Amino acid sequence: MKVAISSQGPGLASALDMRFGRAAWFVIVDTESGESKAVENAQNLEAAQGAGIQSAQCVANEGAEAVITGHCGPKAYRVLKSAGVRVYLGVEGTVEDALDKFKSGGCEEAAGADVEGHWV
Repeated sequence: MKVAISSQGPGLASALDMRFGRAAWFVIVDTESGESKAVENAQNLEAAQGAGIQSAQCVANEGAEAVITGHCGPKAYRVLKSAGVRVYLGVEGTVEDALDKFKSGGCEEAAGADVEGHWV
């Protein structure tokens, strides 16, 4: 399974970015092979609007089947769910911490967005 984790940097040791739409990076990890890929999200860091939607489209286009992040707004959540991507919220620590928690079954799938749009 491919998992996209919002991150402040491009590696597994990077801190998880609590913002989905305006995360600096997404670290895409294949949980079966262990391979990872960093995808920069710079175009959405200062976007006036649409950051969540564009970020959701980005991770869906990368083939992610799940997203692990701190918080997710309603528009991004809708795009992710319509693409069949599961969303896990409220996770903290490093990318590797989040991945370990996910793999051990410690993440609970979100039933909806947990912040309003344009949350910073």
